[in-house]
Amino acid sequence: MRTHGRILGFCWGTLLLLTALPATAEDPKTPERNIEALDVKLQQLKDDILDLNTQIFRLQEELLYPEDSSVVVFLSVDGGNYFALDSVKLLLDDTMVTSYLYTDREVTALKKGGIQRLYMGNVKSGDHQFAAVFTGKGPQGQDYKQAETVTINKEKGAAFVKLVIRDSPEKKQPEFIYETWH
Repeated sequence: MRTHGRILGFCWGTLLLLTALPATAEDPKTPERNIEALDVKLQQLKDDILDLNTQIFRLQEELLYPEDSSVVVFLSVDGGNYFALDSVKLLLDDTMVTSYLYTDREVTALKKGGIQRLYMGNVKSGDHQFAAVFTGKGPQGQDYKQAETVTINKEKGAAFVKLVIRDSPEKKQPEFIYETWH
C-alpha cells in the first residue's frame, strides 16, 4: 500500500510538473512573449507611478505654499570677477530661513547664468524685511562679507525676489542688488 501511495504521489507530481512546464513552440504564449508582455505592463506601471508622483508633488506645493501667501527668493551671479561666492545666509524678518555653503561647481554654474532658488515660504500680507549676508573672496583675494537688506510689501498673489551679485566695473567692486516682481 505504501508503494502504491508513493507511485500515485509520483504520478500526481509528474502531472502537475508537466502542466507547469512552458508551452511548446507552436503555442502563441511562449515564455518570451509572456516576458515581453510583462515588461510592457511594468513600464506602464512605472510611467503611471511617475505621473502620480508629479501630481502629488504639485498638490503638495499648492497646499504648502498657497499662491496668495507665497514668497520665493532666487540668487543669480552676473559677472563674478570681483567676488567669489562662498556662502549666503538669508533672514526674513530677523529669522534665518536659509544658510547655504557653495561648492566650486555651484559657483561656476551660477557664473554661467544659473539661478538658484534660495527660499520658498509663506508670509502674511504687509511689509517684510529680507536680509542677505554674502561671504566670499573680494577684490585682490581678500575675505569679503556684505549684508544687503530690502523691505518688500507682500500683496495678494505670489511674490518673487531675486538677489543679484554683479560686477561694478566703475567701482571695481561687487554689487548686491534686489529685484522684485509679483
